[in-house]
Amino acid sequence: MHPLSVMNQEFLARGWNRKPTGRLLSELAFHLSLALGGLAVVAFSRVLLLDVLGVLLSTMGSLGISTNTHTSSHYATSNRRWVNRALTYFGYPLFLGMSATYWWQKHVAVHHPTPNVIGLDDDADLLPTFTLTTRDVAQARGLRRWWFEHQWLVIFFAIAFNALNVVQTGVRYLVGCLRDPKRRTKAHVYDALMLVGHVTLWLVVPSFFFGPLPVLALYGVRVVLLGYAIFIAFAPAHFPEEAAFLDREGRERAEYFRKADFILLQTSTTLNFRTGFFGRLFCAGVDYQIEHHLFPGYSHVYYPRMSRILKRFCEENGYPYRTLGWWEAVWKSLVVFRRPKPVYPRLTGLRGARLATESQERRAPELLAGQEQVA
Repeated sequence: MHPLSVMNQEFLARGWNRKPTGRLLSELAFHLSLALGGLAVVAFSRVLLLDVLGVLLSTMGSLGISTNTHTSSHYATSNRRWVNRALTYFGYPLFLGMSATYWWQKHVAVHHPTPNVIGLDDDADLLPTFTLTTRDVAQARGLRRWWFEHQWLVIFFAIAFNALNVVQTGVRYLVGCLRDPKRRTKAHVYDALMLVGHVTLWLVVPSFFFGPLPVLALYGVRVVLLGYAIFIAFAPAHFPEEAAFLDREGRERAEYFRKADFILLQTSTTLNFRTGFFGRLFCAGVDYQIEHHLFPGYSHVYYPRMSRILKRFCEENGYPYRTLGWWEAVWKSLVVFRRPKPVYPRLTGLRGARLATESQERRAPELLAGQEQVA
C-alpha cells in the first residue's frame, strides 16, 4: 500500500477528514468583519493615524479571506461541493477581484501536481520581468543579463504590483475562456458575473457617496498592501533556497507524472514556516504547506496535528521536511532575487538525503547532493 494511503487511513481513524464547516465560516466572518470594519474606519475617520490603522486592519482581513478561500478552493471547507465553490466565488472574484477559474487552473490543476517544476509551474516562472533561477541568468546576454543581476534593487517595490498582476492575468485568462466556445463553461460565466459584482460593489457604488477619486485612491492602496500581504503568506513556501527548483522530466506532463516520486516532489520543493496563534488564523494552513500539498483535501484546522505524524514519516524514510521561521522565510524569499537558485534536472538522489537537524535544516544543502546543475 502506498505510504500516503497508510497515513490517510490513520488520519481517517482520527476523524480528521471531517470538515469543520462552522469553524471555518466563523473564521471567514471574522476576517470579513476586519476587512470591512477597517474600511469603515477610513471612510468616516478624519484622523490620519486612524486611517492608517483602518487600512492595515482591512489588509489583514483581506489576507485572511484569501487564505480561508484557498481552503474552500480545494473543497476542504464543506462536504458539499457547491458550498466550497460558492465560497470560492465569494472570496476570490467578488471580494478580492481575482478570477476563481484562473485560480483553479493555475493553482489547483497545475501548481499542486508540479510545484517549482520549471516549465510547468508558472508560480516559479516570473519571466520575462524577473527570474529566480541561475539558468536564466546564465542564458541572458547584454542588458537582460545586467537586469537579472540587479533585479533585487527593485523587487521590494515590484511586490506592490503582486495582487494587481494576479488580477489582470486572471482577467486575461477568463476573457480567453469566454471567447472560446470549446473552453467556455458555466463556471467561467459565474466567475465573470462575480468580477462585475466586485467592480460594482467596490468602485461604482462607493463613488456615488464619496466621489470617484477618493474611492480609486483607497482601492489602489488596498491593492498595493494586499500585494505585500499575499507575498509574505504564499512566497515563503516555495521561494527560499531550501525549496528546490526542478526541471521537467520529459516533454509531456504525463511523462513527468509517470516518472516522479510524488512524495519526494512535494517535500523537496515545499517548506513550512512557523507562526503563532494569530499567524495560523490569518495564514489558514499556508504555513503548513507540506501537509497541504500532500493532503490538500483536508481542512487546515488539522494540519498542526498531521504535521507530527508526517514529519516522523519523512525522517524515517529519507524525505526532506523543512520548517523555517516566518520572517526568516520571507527574507529568504527576497534574497533569492539577489542570489537565484539552480534548476536541478531530476529528483534522483534527493530521497536518500536524511533530514537535517533543526539547526541545520534551514540550510540543508545536502538535500541537493548529487544533483547536476543545469547551466
